Amino acid sequence: MANANVAFGLKPINLAGGSPNSNGTNAYFIKSDASAIYQGSPVIATNDGTIAISTASGDTKKHLGVFAGCEYVSSTTGEKVFGNFWPGSGADTNFDIVGFVYDNPFQRFAIATDATFTNRATALAAIFESTQLNGGTGGSSTTGVSSASLDVAGIDNTDASLPLKIVGLSQDVENEDYTAAGATVIVMFNNHALLDANSEGVVS
Repeated sequence: MANANVAFGLKPINLAGGSPNSNGTNAYFIKSDASAIYQGSPVIATNDGTIAISTASGDTKKHLGVFAGCEYVSSTTGEKVFGNFWPGSGADTNFDIVGFVYDNPFQRFAIATDATFTNRATALAAIFESTQLNGGTGGSSTTGVSSASLDVAGIDNTDASLPLKIVGLSQDVENEDYTAAGATVIVMFNNHALLDANSEGVVS
């Protein structure tokens, strides 16, 4: 049976090590001219002290975490806006734009695949291997949700610059058809910005 999933970006589920998980976020600043950032989008730290959406693949990036939502003052109405995505414009620049990020380096996330694994055995063999994102910058301005997915073709066990490590398969019965796209897998970030002295640098 085909999977029910459509791409939804990265969704926090639990922590490595079985620690209690609050799905807590921390606040970071966003520039008023920053590109749109969607709920579930991977984000990076920038050298001006703000956050930004990652690249389409996320390759070589040290990720700060995953975007949960934001708050800002509307330049049109003067009212505070709470949203699940940053639209890329529309904020009164006299006030801070604040984004909320799931930034725990040990956070585990669910993500949908962009293609078939062929079968469950192939999916199992992908655990502990790394890959990149597909469409990491995409999302919907209607739902506010990211359209990032996991790049199955990019799975590799030697490239240290790849952003995601597969650590498990979902037990979601509606999304575990590994012969079709949209199966849910569990990932962590390989190179976390908060665990590196140079948070804004790239992975070489």
